[in-house]
Amino acid sequence: MSTRSRKSSGRKPKTKKNLERPFEPAVLRRAAKFAGAYRLVLEKDEHAGFVGSAVELPTVFADGPTPDSCVEATQQALTYAVATMIECGQNPPAPASREKRDVQLNVRLTAQEKFVLQETARRLGFKGVSDFVRAAALERSSAA
Repeated sequence: MSTRSRKSSGRKPKTKKNLERPFEPAVLRRAAKFAGAYRLVLEKDEHAGFVGSAVELPTVFADGPTPDSCVEATQQALTYAVATMIECGQNPPAPASREKRDVQLNVRLTAQEKFVLQETARRLGFKGVSDFVRAAALERSSAA
């Protein structure tokens, strides 16, 4: 090995530099707009405190000791994931709220089942039991 190749040039290797570089500001703004409209799901976790993900990108998640810190970390993770998709020429998924829902599915429940679902939806911050059931069913469907 030559003396020259052993000396550090003071620069990071090109591949490492590419991984650490920031996103272009316009890409980051666009990604943050997408991610900010995504529907978040927070779950209590005995080790991490809370774990968050989005209905639109269920494989992107983050954690935090409090609900607020988890939401902030999840939004950041979603923003970076969407920014990466944009840079790669992919279209990030549209926020679930923008899709028109015009098909209805009826499910019969006992009064106790309805109560449990309503309380869980409320505790997790969903607008109503329908949003909660849809998110939970879609999350379960994509995990299978």
